[in-house]
Amino acid sequence: MSAQHPWSVAILVFDDVEVLDFAGPYEVFTTANRVFGRRNPEAGTLFEVFCVSRDGQPVQARAGLRVLPEHSFAHHPPCDLLVVPGGVVNAAMACPQTLDWIAGTAAQAQITASVCTGAFLLAASKVLRSGKVTTHWEDVAELQAAFPALTVCDDARWIDNGALVTSAGISAGMDMSLHLVARVAGHELATLTARQMDYPWKAHDPT
Repeated sequence: MSAQHPWSVAILVFDDVEVLDFAGPYEVFTTANRVFGRRNPEAGTLFEVFCVSRDGQPVQARAGLRVLPEHSFAHHPPCDLLVVPGGVVNAAMACPQTLDWIAGTAAQAQITASVCTGAFLLAASKVLRSGKVTTHWEDVAELQAAFPALTVCDDARWIDNGALVTSAGISAGMDMSLHLVARVAGHELATLTARQMDYPWKAHDPT
């Protein structure tokens, strides 16, 4: 996939979201920006990264971290890449507005990606309907039981199905995000980004 400038990356946040599920991808894409900018000073920004909550108001992540999103469901820029993190997703899954927004935003995005139990939100919103997916190892059986049309794998850090990408628990979202950097802007930039983060990224898809 060739890069376009900029790629708009929307990251969903909600009460009880897992911190690293959203902060890990945020760090990857913004670090990729810095690395890309040093090597291409005239090229402009590669990723425009922002967080979105239902009403644009602060949310409280797991363990109490307060997060101030930039946008609400009703008012945010167009999205090329949608990242749906996990955490405690019960309330989000029971919110029709959240599921409708995920479905509508995913339909317009080039890539939709989940981290951890974010796969439950993609499945509940009917974005994920079939095929191989993954989630946190503790939740594999539950996801398979709740959505039997999926093939839920417990041996992959991420699974890339083209427009839909899922990743396993928490830190696996960083692996997946680096993989997406490689898809958008090349393997070299992803490798340099991981190096900048002192993160031991394994570039191969383990599926």
